[in-house]
Amino acid sequence: MSWDVAIIGGGVVGTAIARELAGYQVRCVLFEADGDVGNGTSKANTAILHTGFDATPGTLESRLVARGSALLREYAERAGIAIERTGALLVAWSQEQAASLDAIAAKSGENGYTRTRSVSASEVYQREPNLGPGAAGGLWIPDEWIIDPWSVPLAYATEAVRAGVDLRLGTRVTGVSAQPGDDGFELALDPGREPVRCRFAVNAAGLASDEVDRMFGGGGFTIRPRKGELIVYDKLARPLLSSIILPVPTKRTKGVVVAPTVFGNVLLGPTAEDVTDRADRSTSAAGLSALLADGRRILPGLEQEEVTATYAGLRAATEHSDYQLAAFGRYVRVAGIRSTGLTASLGIAEHVAGLLGEAGLPLKPRASVSQREGVQSPPRMPYLGEAGTRPYQHAARIAADPAYGEIACHCERVSRGEIRDALASDIPPGELDGLRRRTRAMNGRCQAFWCGASVSALFEAAAAGARDGR
Repeated sequence: MSWDVAIIGGGVVGTAIARELAGYQVRCVLFEADGDVGNGTSKANTAILHTGFDATPGTLESRLVARGSALLREYAERAGIAIERTGALLVAWSQEQAASLDAIAAKSGENGYTRTRSVSASEVYQREPNLGPGAAGGLWIPDEWIIDPWSVPLAYATEAVRAGVDLRLGTRVTGVSAQPGDDGFELALDPGREPVRCRFAVNAAGLASDEVDRMFGGGGFTIRPRKGELIVYDKLARPLLSSIILPVPTKRTKGVVVAPTVFGNVLLGPTAEDVTDRADRSTSAAGLSALLADGRRILPGLEQEEVTATYAGLRAATEHSDYQLAAFGRYVRVAGIRSTGLTASLGIAEHVAGLLGEAGLPLKPRASVSQREGVQSPPRMPYLGEAGTRPYQHAARIAADPAYGEIACHCERVSRGEIRDALASDIPPGELDGLRRRTRAMNGRCQAFWCGASVSALFEAAAAGARDGR
């Protein structure tokens, strides 16, 4: 079978590109090696929508983070994705760090973000009275947001699928051969699957992007996975802070962050450890101990709070400081996105579409879509945040459908109706972890101890119904 564009990788960047191309008269297929979208690097991050104030000025990353941040804020509100403007307080914990704040503010201005403001040590504590002792000053960044990171790639993919993109989950690209006469590529897939042809190809394979790049004859970069471990605190810790607490960044890492989440928890992390195993998402005693020590120093009250969960994510770092994003004929490489992929995703997608157009892909908007938006209105996603109204709180909704009043997961107040809807959605979860990300079920303080069996039964019943064709 032949396609105009094949996208390899169904993380937040790959699904954003699919969504963007879905707004044009383009036949597009999206391959994801895993069984779900957003199941790699995209599901394990700090869930912050950045301004890009601290990016390296003049880089592609700086430009696309700024553009993507504006686009995603607007998109999230239209799609019903939980998002909260908390602002961020970058705290200097020494006089040496305090002396660097003016340079950070100047860097922010070079990036086009001019709303940072220096604050004294006393104002730091006025804003965040529960911080540990020793703050020497800070920088207030009012336009940093927290966001539901799980619903974003799912919304992109849902919108793309509804517009005709062929989503192929559990399908790995294993080889590439160029077609005669510069007529695109033939992609070899997992054994037993028929190869496909495409006129243009986009490599958004994240941790595997260097391997895919070599299939296309590239080799200008190597993925060097950087593991970040994080700790999630119980919702009772949420009153300890009102904004995102950032450290003064170093050349190697942005450092350990303490941040509220839209789900009502507090997040501490990440660490930054270079690893060789691209599947190593394990946490370690050393990593968690270091985080706990940082937590006691930054926000001492965390020591008295319960830990709900720990997890680790892998960032697709390379030896280069900027995104590895460029077109080579009919092949577009989108790699080295690291930790800013969520924020920059729509900016990256817009940029990639432009590169494809320059390479010869006709970008004719679909008849029902404005060229400015590039896509149809987004699907309305289930709201998973704490700040808005959840189904169990909605009397009229429960009256119309009592399943929304039947609680299946008590820690997170997830109803049977929500689980039913997720299991019957355009892109249903293929495993329990996918159901967790779509509903918050099993994500609370008991970590599925009480609800795991009943939620699993609902999942298995839906899977059996799908197998039977019901």
